[in-house]
Formats: sequence, C-alpha cells, structure tokens
Amino acid sequence: MRVTRNPENRRRERAAQAGTALLYGIFGLLLFGPVAFGAVEPWSIFLMEAGSAALFLLWIGKQVLDGEMKVRWNPLFLPMGAFGLLIVSQLVFRGSAYPHDTISLALLYLSYAMLSFLAGQALIRGSQAGTLAAIFSLYGAALASFALLQGISSNGKLYWIRQPRMGGWIYGPYVNHNHYAGLMEMLVPIPLVLSLTHLASTRTRAMAAVAAAVMAGTIFLSGSRGGMLAIVAEFIILAVLLVKQKRSLRTAIGIGVFLAIVVGLLIWIGGAELSKRIATVGPLHSDISSDVRTNINRDGLKMFLKKPVLGWGLGTFPIVYPQFRTFYTNFFVNEAHNDYLQLLVEMGLLGFGTMLWFLVTLYTRAIKKIGNWAGEMSGAVTLACVLGLSGILVHSAVDFNLQIPANAALFYVLCTIAASEPFAQPARKRRVVRSTPPEEVAASSREALHQPATNF
Repeated sequence: MRVTRNPENRRRERAAQAGTALLYGIFGLLLFGPVAFGAVEPWSIFLMEAGSAALFLLWIGKQVLDGEMKVRWNPLFLPMGAFGLLIVSQLVFRGSAYPHDTISLALLYLSYAMLSFLAGQALIRGSQAGTLAAIFSLYGAALASFALLQGISSNGKLYWIRQPRMGGWIYGPYVNHNHYAGLMEMLVPIPLVLSLTHLASTRTRAMAAVAAAVMAGTIFLSGSRGGMLAIVAEFIILAVLLVKQKRSLRTAIGIGVFLAIVVGLLIWIGGAELSKRIATVGPLHSDISSDVRTNINRDGLKMFLKKPVLGWGLGTFPIVYPQFRTFYTNFFVNEAHNDYLQLLVEMGLLGFGTMLWFLVTLYTRAIKKIGNWAGEMSGAVTLACVLGLSGILVHSAVDFNLQIPANAALFYVLCTIAASEPFAQPARKRRVVRSTPPEEVAASSREALHQPATNF
C-alpha cells in the first residue's frame, strides 16, 4: 500500500528547507568574501551581487510556500532607505561627477542591503545564532592560522601563488594587512564573548578563548596600527562592561588566560619586529605613510567644502581627487584612507547625517538588548556585534575598511543583527497541576493515618 503525504505538509517541508538554505546561503556568502581577496575584484563583486539577488528570490519563494508575506521590521531600514534615496537623487539631478561609478557602487550597496534584510528575516532563533557563532569562530581561527603560516613562509604572493598586480602588504587572503585586521576586529568578539558566557560547556568555552586569542594575536602580527588601536578599544569597552556588571572571579581568570595567550603568541612569533611596528609612525613596506594620510585628509576637506550638501557622488572620490591633490606620490590614491571623510566627500552633509542617524539607532537598540548577556543568547550575540562594530568604527578613522566589499557586507549584516528584535525562545513544556478540592485532601489525610507503616 502506497502512503501519500499531505500536500500541505509537503509545502511546509519545502518552506523549511528553503529557510535553511536561505540562512546558510547568506552567511556562506559572507564567508566567501574574505577568502576571495576581500571581494575587491570584478568577478568576486559579481558573485556577491548575483548571490545576494539569488538569495532574495529564494526568500520570495519561501514566502509563496508559506502562503503569506512576513517581514520582520528593523529600525535600521529607515536610515538605509534614506541613504538609498540620496544616491538616487545624485543620479536623477546629475549631482554625480561620474554617474557610471555611482551606479556601479550603488549596485554593490544594494547587495549589502539585501544581505542585511535577509539576515534579519532568516536569523530568528537563538539556536541558529549559536550554530553560526560556532561556524564563525572556527572560520576565524582557521583564517588566522592560515595567516600565521603564510606570515612565516611568505613568498610575497597571495596563497603563495598569485602576485598582486599593484603590490601591497599581504597578510592572510588580503593584499592590504589593514583590511585583514578589519575583518578580525569583527570576528574576534564572537568566540571571545562565547568564552565568557554560560551558554556552552567548559571545554567549548576554553576552545573559544584560544580561538579568540589566536585571532587577536594576528591583528598585532599583521602590523596594522589601526587594527591594534581598534582591538584595544574593543578590550577597553568589554572591560568597562565587566567592571560595571561586577562579573565573577572566574570571568576575570578567563580574561587573564586569554590575554596571556595573546601576549605569549606575540612574543613567540612577533618579537622585535612587532615592537618596532608599534613604535613607528613612518612608512614600512608599501604601506602609506602618516604624512601622506594627513595630506589626503587636508585635500579631502577641500573637496568636501566645494560640494558640502550632497557631495560629488557615491564612488567618485578617485575620479575627483586628482584635481585637489597638493603633493607628489607614485601611489594611486583610490580611497581617502578615512571612511568618514570619504563619506563627507561623496555624499555630503546629508549622507553624513544619515550615517549618524544609522549609528545612533544601532547603539540605542543594541544597548537595550545586552542585559543578561552571560546567560542569554540574544544579549551575547548583540554584545559580540557591538564590540566588533565599535572596533571597525575606530579603525575607519584611519583607513578604508568599509570600502572593501567583504568587510562592508559583514559590517552591515552585524549592524542589522545587533538592532533586530531578540531571538525567539523555544516553547517550554509546562506541567499542569490539577487542583484538588479541600474535602478530598482531608479524606486522604484521614486514610493515611489509618494505614500501617511499611518498612523498605
């Protein structure tokens, strides 16, 4: 006899499968970006844009299977939408100095928006967040281990195979060591916070602490001064929070062990070279010098003052900058080396104001969720996101991590997660206790008095 399943059950099963594929597709795309040299080349940018579009279509298909359109609202959608309207206005009113680049970068920003939106729709349960935290911790530890191995045996090529066309200071899969540091700044808090919570076994927490220590150590070993500043800022924020909440002695011991592993790793591998890098303010390898950064910042301010309201157009900085450059260099200045300044130049005061709106909304929402982070998944995930985002925002004052697609996509997704509603909690089974009438209780008591005692 052939058993046929109910069509309704089949439809629900397919919707559940689509939801799982959507969740891991989103975060799989985020994991792809860094190993593809930061997704800075046309082929990898195309894959990110096409992948995000395909995932959005998958989400629509899931809504059809569910039989209803359900959208989880996030307050960050408003400033994100306003920023999109500013880009459109630059194109419509011919405010862009080079519309082709504005359209090209607008498509990339659209892919960030789709990934952020989809992450908010797919990541709704604490169990999902726990699985993803483990995946990202393993991924970060593997990437850091690869970076350490490459640093010891480097031949000046990416993956020991590919020679960068325009040179660079290679570290891990990135041509620019600063951008590797920017990625790790966002990943380190994930295992670090996990190691300080009560949400995993002692063994798992110990492994998470080791992973976080190795990842943090590679930020210093990469030689990125902005990365060092950013990770120290993250540690200070975490320390202030721990002192404020008066955490237990075990937490303090855990942090001490973590820092000991980091320092030991740095002394063992970094040695005198790391000390020189921390002390220096001049150029090393092909890294841009502090003087050049200062000149770029000065020239960038002149660009901003020329078009202060709506800017020169998204993505047009390298096109317009040569008109304002006041110094000689054999470097191609493709970015401002300061994300805030570049935003002012390209999007003007209106775009900068939108960014402030975005950040104020983000931190206002996130701080309310942290609460009991040590014993609650929503709070722990939010704290990890806030630490990572704070680090990259510090680093952005001296570099351009948010112009690197792999780092920018992860940044915006973490922002969305931090500002989203708390994760859904699994339903707990409650034991129903039947109320016994008083007269039955009294009768039972009298019977018990007349029962003979029983010895076991």
